Parts: sequence; structure tokens; C-alpha cells
Amino acid sequence: MHIVSRQPSEAERPRMGALDCLPVFFDLKGKRVLVAGGEEPAAWKAELLAAAGAQVEVHADHPCAEMQALAARGAVTVAESHWRHAQWQGLAMAVGDCEAKEAAAFVAMAREHGVPVNVIDKPEHCEFQFGAIVNRSPLVVGISTNGAAPILGQAVRRRIETLLPETLSQWARLAQKLRGQVLERLKPGAERRALWERFADLSFAGQAPAGDGRALLDAARGAPQGRVTLVGAGPGDAEYLTIKAVRALQSADVILFDDLVSDEVLELARREAKRILVGKRARRESCRQEDINVLMLDLARKGRHVVRLKSGDPMLFGRAGEEIAALADHGIPVSVVPGISAAFALAAELGVSLTHRDCAQSVRFVTGHARDGELPRNLDWRALADPATTHVYYMSGRTAPQIAENLIAHGMDEATPVVVATNVGRSGKAVIRCTLSQLPGEMARLELSGPVLTGIGNVFGQAGEGSLRRPALAVGP
Repeated sequence: MHIVSRQPSEAERPRMGALDCLPVFFDLKGKRVLVAGGEEPAAWKAELLAAAGAQVEVHADHPCAEMQALAARGAVTVAESHWRHAQWQGLAMAVGDCEAKEAAAFVAMAREHGVPVNVIDKPEHCEFQFGAIVNRSPLVVGISTNGAAPILGQAVRRRIETLLPETLSQWARLAQKLRGQVLERLKPGAERRALWERFADLSFAGQAPAGDGRALLDAARGAPQGRVTLVGAGPGDAEYLTIKAVRALQSADVILFDDLVSDEVLELARREAKRILVGKRARRESCRQEDINVLMLDLARKGRHVVRLKSGDPMLFGRAGEEIAALADHGIPVSVVPGISAAFALAAELGVSLTHRDCAQSVRFVTGHARDGELPRNLDWRALADPATTHVYYMSGRTAPQIAENLIAHGMDEATPVVVATNVGRSGKAVIRCTLSQLPGEMARLELSGPVLTGIGNVFGQAGEGSLRRPALAVGP
């Protein structure tokens, strides 16, 4: 059995790439902050600072209605005087809504007193930026484009807000309360990991926490046994991963991955997780399935969370059944996270419905090779030659010519459209189109790298050239 560890890419380059700015979170509770200016932009910053617990001192000759309303409810104090007359000693922060001529003087005053300074809408005068905020306090997410693209930052904020349920704030508060009890009652390692992983699963379920967390603590005690999660990595593009798959990768201790899993997918895994390649690589022999089963069993018995990361969907030509049975025989808990299979990614990229009602009433997924690498000998070719069925043959690079010969011999029309694709869902994707009779000749002259899919059926003739037409993006003024 050939096992190769692949560490994350920080082994080859710095763990963190260059940052335009450093994200820092200020604790402003009970601290004095100066806001200079009384218009709406200053009022918004004053309200934000007050929400963070700061004692906001506003200096403005003519405060706007919004600023007056903040003062009326006690969120800020307003002095109708120039900012030069403020008490600068002891300030934690200074924010100014200043004209260009005045901004330099405001910044100079702040620096003279060692106060971090921000001038609204003038990034060249700012020592820090506010950015966009997703508020699930005590969980707070800050987003910055360093002033380059505020609208993009807002779009990112909206995207993140859809992923973080409103109830997450309640779970974060519960975590604050539980932290001390966890340190007192649970052992480091497996017990604490079991609690926090279960905690994270529940917190993203969209329901408020029930109780004070004692049940979670009790369930985590004496929990040394590990578990295995079979995760579908999809065809290669990391954006095809489900949220649940990413969460599994983020909680893994060890990841056993196939060679077809892309680096982009592995980059989403927990940085501390050990990565072990258990698939075929270069000219080495494949790892025996029995050895992989033993490895998963051994790691799980040591209390590890093992993620078995498989290309595509683990339940489709992924030997998942053998692995589940082997682990279940020894009482190891197993869960499955589905993935997008290559056939569905191919259909999406081509803009082809595999069950177009004018062409096909069923779909068949067929393996293109058996254990010995040859075409399976027990395939029902008469049934496969049904013209009202769409077929997708996996791992068919070597056997596609035999597939065509068998289908034609059992009555399938030689003019049936065919698509042959490799590296679906990856940057090196290649697609050729031909007819069933042309397939042997096409395969003989092609040098296709990567996993090969062969799609056969009338649906592949419905999209003309078979490529999904997308509107061009106009970039410019």
C-alpha cells in the first residue's frame, strides 16, 4: 500500500499571503472616543461606536437630526464646539468628518496624542477602516477591501449573512458560559473536540439553544472513540462543495483523499489536519481497499475524526458501501456528505438536461471498467441500447471503443450523439463530440488526460454545439 502525506500549501509558500491591511477588533467598552462633525456620515459612525460600548464625545457646531436623536437617548454626548477644543488626552480613537483642508490638521492632532484616527471617506488620512460588519454578537465578522471597493465589501457581507443564522448569536453567548465548565469537566483532546464539534453542528441548524448546555457536556464525557465521515469532493471545482462538506473538512483530524481530489478542495480543510493520499498516483499501484479500511479503523479507534474525501459523490462508484460495512462491523460511527457527481457537472457545463423529455425517460450511470480494468462482463447491452435512455459511462477512457461496438451490435443507432469529456469541473476540461460510430476512431487519435466520462444518448444532440451560452461580462467605464 502506497500512502503519501500531502501537507497544505504553506509548506511551499508562506502560511499567510500579503495583506492590504490587518483586521483588528477594538474593545471600546467604557472608553472615550471622539467624533468630529455633525452630519449623517458622522452620526452613523457615532451610532456604530456607541453600539460597541464606547463613550462617544461628539464635537459639532450644527449636529444633524440623527445626531440629536442619538444624544436624546443617551447614546452620545454632543458639544457644540470645534474638535480642537476636545480633551484629547486618554482618547481610544478619533473619527472625523472633515473637509480636505481640515483633514490633515485633524490627523496631526490625533497623532500628536497617539490616538488611532479615521477620516470618513478619505482613506489617505486613515490609520484604520471600519469595513462592512456581520453582527451575530458576540460573534462579529468584519470585511474590508481597504477602501478599494466598498460596494464589493457590502456584497460579501450579504453573502455571509445568508450563511450565518440569526440564532448564532445565542449559541455564541452559550459558548461564553460553557467555556469555563468545558475546561473543568472535560479532558483535553477527544472529549473537548467532541463537544465543540457537536456544538458547531447544532449552532448552524437555525434553532436557538435549548437548555444551558449540560446535556452537551455530559454527552462529551468519556468520548474517546473517533468517527469517519465520507465526503463527496465533487469533480474538482471547490465551489461545488456543499456547506456541510466544508464543515466536515474544517473539523477533520485526518483526511484520506483520492488522487483526483483537487488542491483547491484540500485548501478548505483544517490547517492542522493530516492529509494522506490513498489513491492512484503516477505509475504507482492503487492502495488496496482492504488497507484503506484498516487505516480508517485504526485512526478512528485512536479518537480521530477521519474524513474520507472522494472525488464526485462517495455513493456513486466510490466504494463507499465496502467502507461503511467494514467500519460498521467494528462499531465505528459513519456519516456521509453527498457530492456533485461528474455526470451532473458535465450536464451543467454543457447546458444539457440528461432527462430532456423529448429524448430520454431514464438515466443510467455505468462503470467503464471492472476490478481488472477491463469492461465489466455482466453488462446488459440489450437494455443499455435503449434509445430512450441517457447513458454516462464513468472511467471509460480505455473501454469507450468496446462500449460503442457492443451498443451498435445490440441495435443502437450508429448516429446516436456522443460526448467524451475529461477533467470535468477543472481548468483543464476537454470535450469532444461525435457519433456512436465515430467514437472508436476519435478515442484512438485523442490523448485525454485525467478521468474520462462518456455520455451517450439523444440528449447530447439537443444543445447544438452542446455548450451553455453565458452572457459576456462587460468590464470598463
